[in-house]
Amino acid sequence: MSIKSILKTAAFVSTLGSAAFAQQIAVVTHGQAGDPFWDVVHQGVKDAAEQTGLDVTYRSPLSYDMVEMAALIDEVSATAIDGLVVSLPDSQALGPAISRAIDKGIPVISINSGSDEAFLLGVKLHVGQNEFAAGQAAGERFTMLGGTRAICINQEVGNIALDLRCAGFAQGFTGQVEMLSTSIDLPKTVAVVRGALQQNDQIDTIMALGAEAVAIPALIAVEAEGRSADIKIGTFDLSDNVLQAVADGKITFAIDQRQYDQGFMPVVLFQDYLTTGNIPDQDIQTGPNLVTIETVGDFLPK
Repeated sequence: MSIKSILKTAAFVSTLGSAAFAQQIAVVTHGQAGDPFWDVVHQGVKDAAEQTGLDVTYRSPLSYDMVEMAALIDEVSATAIDGLVVSLPDSQALGPAISRAIDKGIPVISINSGSDEAFLLGVKLHVGQNEFAAGQAAGERFTMLGGTRAICINQEVGNIALDLRCAGFAQGFTGQVEMLSTSIDLPKTVAVVRGALQQNDQIDTIMALGAEAVAIPALIAVEAEGRSADIKIGTFDLSDNVLQAVADGKITFAIDQRQYDQGFMPVVLFQDYLTTGNIPDQDIQTGPNLVTIETVGDFLPK
């Protein structure tokens, strides 16, 4: 089933659902408080809930905490929910809680992280992008642009999706790659990147694994070090600031995985599944989509 088909189905299945009582869906993600990326996912969830008439709750830990996230999955699974949507950044930590939900007869759709592990856990469908392939494409693009020494900056170490992005990037990039760990704290990330640049003046490429969390502080660090002319920056995910930086030529490209769709589609899919018993037999790929200075105009406010 194509993305367009799913969106067209939404209006029809919502009329079916409105005739019955509101069925309950729980969404649990690893999105940290204050991360604009997950605000967009949450908005997709809310819009889909309004359109389908489903009763949808959204939960997430305050920080990247797999113990808390597993507890949230158990908590919502103990209630009378008809479906569960989860992100899956760490299958070992979250797998038991997801399995307990499935054992209770709760159907599960995963989003964003964990496409490789979801099927093994018994998840019905994954909505997201192939993270390794996206990272590899980014590495190949920077190789074409002449990059020779790169840092790949990870703001959530242990998140399998981000680990795969860096691994794919290292595969696609023919030069040397150093992994750099940080967090979503902007001043800390600026300091970490500045430190790396000061230690190695051969770095000419930065691969950021998040938009506001990493790409923007990396850009601040590059400009503070006076290295804007000789360092290219690429990032996963979009934000208003990142899109403007792409338009201004300060960031070379951003990889869009359509996080709004990752929030919206599973709710629509569950409405169809709970009404008709049907669900796509293949995962839904929402990316990667490369946004460059040539295409960024399509994403900027008109």
